[in-house]
Amino acid sequence: MDPVSASSFGIAGLLFIVLQGLVTAHIICRKDDVKSSIGWIGLVWLTPILGSVVYIIFGINRIRRKALSLRNKGPDIFTVTGKSAEEIEKEIPRPFLQLMRLGYKVHPQHFALGNRAQAFVNGDEAYPEMCRLIASAKKEVLMQSYIFDNDRAGQMFVKALKQAAKNGAKVKVLVDGVGLNYSKPTIAAALRRTPGIEFSVFLPSKSPINLPFVNLRNHRKILIVDGLAAFFGGMNVAEGNLVQTQPKEPIIDITFKVEGPVVDQMSRVFEEDWIFSGKKHFIPASFRAGGPLPGTMPARIIPDGPDGDYGKIELMALGALSCAQKTVQIVTPYFLPENNILIALEVAAMRGVNVEIILPSKSNILGMDGAMRANFARLLEKGVKIYRTRPPFDHSKIMLVDDAWLFVGSANWDVRSFKLNFECNMECLDKQLAREVGKIIARKKANATAEKWDKNIRPPLWRTLADNALRLLTPYY
Repeated sequence: MDPVSASSFGIAGLLFIVLQGLVTAHIICRKDDVKSSIGWIGLVWLTPILGSVVYIIFGINRIRRKALSLRNKGPDIFTVTGKSAEEIEKEIPRPFLQLMRLGYKVHPQHFALGNRAQAFVNGDEAYPEMCRLIASAKKEVLMQSYIFDNDRAGQMFVKALKQAAKNGAKVKVLVDGVGLNYSKPTIAAALRRTPGIEFSVFLPSKSPINLPFVNLRNHRKILIVDGLAAFFGGMNVAEGNLVQTQPKEPIIDITFKVEGPVVDQMSRVFEEDWIFSGKKHFIPASFRAGGPLPGTMPARIIPDGPDGDYGKIELMALGALSCAQKTVQIVTPYFLPENNILIALEVAAMRGVNVEIILPSKSNILGMDGAMRANFARLLEKGVKIYRTRPPFDHSKIMLVDDAWLFVGSANWDVRSFKLNFECNMECLDKQLAREVGKIIARKKANATAEKWDKNIRPPLWRTLADNALRLLTPYY
């Protein structure tokens, strides 16, 4: 080897060591989870260059947003309307008050009082009421969704949005960059060419600039009309949700119509996402103060995402499991939480709480069933009950504790929702709504098969190996 080649080889080797060292240092300093850190470091050193490139694209959280002010005043956890905080607290059973205080520490957003919520099952119930609400708008429509397909369902909403714009309402629609591409051609053209509709994409997935953000998705689903009423939950806009029309791939789901002061909190979440997507700052329409309140339900919104102190929804789930006295019912399409959640579920069941998890019998994501199944045996052994609902695929997301406390929204029980996605859940305390949701859960259980566990029966070795291997991909489903 001539001196020039040797010198070039030495410089390349030095640059390689420097790159690997810098990437390793970044992992050590920025990753909180030990197992994740070890995994990334192993990838970086065992697959030179390629491992570093993969980490630089997918492993670094580049999202930094300045959160909007929560606009809270004073130490009380409630937005007081006619009663002192002490009077309100006396009306709330101690375990729930304890949980609500914990939640306020997790996310210091006041509970708004005087709300009302109603559950809507599937697009057959929800879409006509959502579109009616949109078409009646006089001031403003704020709508964001992970998926907004260009199909029969999507066209229902486009028609309603056009009517709102004709009414003179300011219409803003925000769709996630990944979810937008679930249908071809996308709904973007139809929305952009409609006068009076402002349309934006959250982190466009096809832009080379946004390649480092491709693993981060805005999974929130929020519709707000005139600042007075909202639809909030986990239901996308897609033909599959119109179950009664017998679509090719039907999807069961649930969303909630919400009225009251808590709608203002939803508006601020939309406002922040709208600005982040590159649009101008605006002041959302506010719930009218001073008039009669729609209901009595205390509620608040908990946004979560990789842009700040993420993990708030996961912490709330942990807090609810620790405070539960009698029952915990969890409905989720995807169940791949980390070990801390699994332990909390086991501990709750072992101390006598009736813990039930309702999942689809067959997932719509390749490999998900095996990955979820890998955690079943340990949960069943500790007394957690698992039910698998028969088709159609159930996309509902519900946590109901002691037949009174509800935690609903866009988040699934998996690492993607707890750590990577932009999510949004609503915490509320309402026995009437809880009864309504409890009946919905009971119907799901009636269409389900309970998972069995017998310490004397072990699955075949091949299935254990396959399921546990699939579980290793947990953050990427």
